[in-house]
Amino acid sequence: MAEFTLPKNSKIVEGKTYDFSTKGGNNKVFSIYRWDPDAKELPKVDKYIIDLDKCGPMVLDAIIYIKNEIDPTLTFRRSCREGICGSCAMNIDGTNTLACTKSIQSVKKAVKIYPLPHMKVAKDLVPDLKHFYDQYASIKPWLQSETPPPAEKERLQSKAEREKIDGLYECILCACCSTSCPSYWWNSDRYLGPAALLQSYRWLADSRDESTEERLDALEDPFKLYRCHTIMNCAKTCPKGLNPAKAIAEIKKMMASRSLETN
Repeated sequence: MAEFTLPKNSKIVEGKTYDFSTKGGNNKVFSIYRWDPDAKELPKVDKYIIDLDKCGPMVLDAIIYIKNEIDPTLTFRRSCREGICGSCAMNIDGTNTLACTKSIQSVKKAVKIYPLPHMKVAKDLVPDLKHFYDQYASIKPWLQSETPPPAEKERLQSKAEREKIDGLYECILCACCSTSCPSYWWNSDRYLGPAALLQSYRWLADSRDESTEERLDALEDPFKLYRCHTIMNCAKTCPKGLNPAKAIAEIKKMMASRSLETN
């Protein structure tokens, strides 16, 4: 009979409980994933019981309170605290989102916090995003134009041209969408994923960019673009309300139009 074993460090065990609740207080349980690569131990889930009156209203406020007042070994990323930088992306209550914009009160029971799924973990709530950023760099996310810019002025767009990049430029590269995509889980070595493809379309849709053909050529691959099966997890989880699946569909339409013109 075949025997199957889980990959190393995939089994999660019960961790410590830190009870800092107050009698009659506004107490809440936070179950947080912990893993230290230097400790050579299985990952665990530690429980922190805190009085919410001692921290701010967002999940990130509670995490910062836990690190500052209870457990300084807790590791996570954060920066702007305003939903702009994308640093504090993590899986909260089963959904990829930003800890700084996720209200504690929106979680009815214990707040379960894990790193973004299906990525290597550097430590605790910190995923290794190197491959994600390498894929982003591969789509050449900058304006490419052979035409010299006008003297002493910007490259201008009409209002209609400018509106074409609405819903695209707002992406903060938090990776919530890509790490919620089953196709990306299965094929992340070759499939660029929702975030990188949305960013790619951001430049394809920009009237000032003159490298449309080169950009489409780079995406003409069975895996880079066409592994998207329109599952729509990306649009559902995006904390900025963007729709990467729509952007991917627009790229596919551009590919089809180009193919028809060629034939």
